[in-house]
Amino acid sequence: MTNVVVVGSQWGDEGKGKIVDWLSERADVVVRFQGGHNAGHTLVIGDTVYKLSLLPSGVVRSDKLSVIGNGVVIDPWALLEEIERVGEQGVKITPDNLMVAENAALILPLHSSLDCAREAARGDGKIGTTGRGIGPAYEDRTARRAIRVCDLADEAVLSAKLDDLLIHHNALLRGFGEPEIDKAGLLAALLDVAPKILPFASSTWRHLEAFKRDGKRVLFEGAQGIMLDVDHGTYPFVTSSNTVAGQAATGAGIGPHALGYILGITKAYTTRVGSGPFPTELNDAVGQLLGEKGHEFGVVTGRPRRCGWFDAVLVRQAVKVAGMDGIALTKLDVLDGFDEIKLCTGYRIGDQDYDYMPSSSAQQVAATPIYETVEGWQQSTRGARSWAELPATAIKYIRRIEELIEAPVALLSTSPEREDTITVRDPFAA
Repeated sequence: MTNVVVVGSQWGDEGKGKIVDWLSERADVVVRFQGGHNAGHTLVIGDTVYKLSLLPSGVVRSDKLSVIGNGVVIDPWALLEEIERVGEQGVKITPDNLMVAENAALILPLHSSLDCAREAARGDGKIGTTGRGIGPAYEDRTARRAIRVCDLADEAVLSAKLDDLLIHHNALLRGFGEPEIDKAGLLAALLDVAPKILPFASSTWRHLEAFKRDGKRVLFEGAQGIMLDVDHGTYPFVTSSNTVAGQAATGAGIGPHALGYILGITKAYTTRVGSGPFPTELNDAVGQLLGEKGHEFGVVTGRPRRCGWFDAVLVRQAVKVAGMDGIALTKLDVLDGFDEIKLCTGYRIGDQDYDYMPSSSAQQVAATPIYETVEGWQQSTRGARSWAELPATAIKYIRRIEELIEAPVALLSTSPEREDTITVRDPFAA
């Protein structure tokens, strides 16, 4: 058996929650390794819908251990609210089934204030952040002024670090004409939340090393998607962390040899939330229909997602950058009923054709899709649990995607329900 890393192969919202939940049944430990509470994962188990942001998807299974790794930035108040919310749904979260990396950086209220002030100042050039302070928190971590989980245990250290932090942030807030942060109030809030968070804190890397030694199966759960990676995505319209599979090692505190099978979650069409280039976007009735059929609204923000045809260029690039061994294709059923379906096989930028997305922002914006058209299908694929239940033209569409992205389909999801999954290859058995 091997470990498995799950990452999104597009701009996020590919249906990772359902796939991670399906895989977590086969895992012993589930680890979140990057992002913050800007992520949104929806799990449908029976008649219950769980909406998770910070908590790893494995928490809904009482016999699994969940880990929030050091690569995640943590809003302690959001984490406690989420623990309380799932608790009301019957999921009990304790230090016995959730560990939080003691060296993870915290998101503070000032980070959200700065995030929102910056977006407002950008006007039409806004990036499209969720306003939850993710970017500013990562900046503080890189600049070595972050407050970390372990700092909550020492009031003197916490107070001194807040002095350093507020020199920077209050200067920025003054520049934006925003109210400055009162240290006393922030320190009191952190001291109040500390005893609620610290019981979960642990040297998680040590436990992961022990799990590896004991042969435990670990599932590494990514957030967002490869095209939102701060290095490899459509910069600057990206998130503030690395979303590629390699980040699972850094963000969890384990060597890359332990990662195992890399599974890219891939939607059968393309969506994006917020600003940024989107070559296959459909601003017409077809795009609206995809959004309606796919219920394309952000789990965290509620914002409608932009919709378009499948972009094989982007996904192939994600496959290469992340080293994906295979993909889990989701939401195939949304394409039921289309007479024709288009696949983007390249871009035209000026008078030149490209088989990849260039790094230049100007070129990304100028990219227009080169399409090939394939036959659609009228039968329903929703709920199919075997290839025999799929229309021949739907199988042909899947095979063409495999050819274009140069990676096999390991799993095929045909509805939000956990069991509506066709297994071609179990990643844990790879």
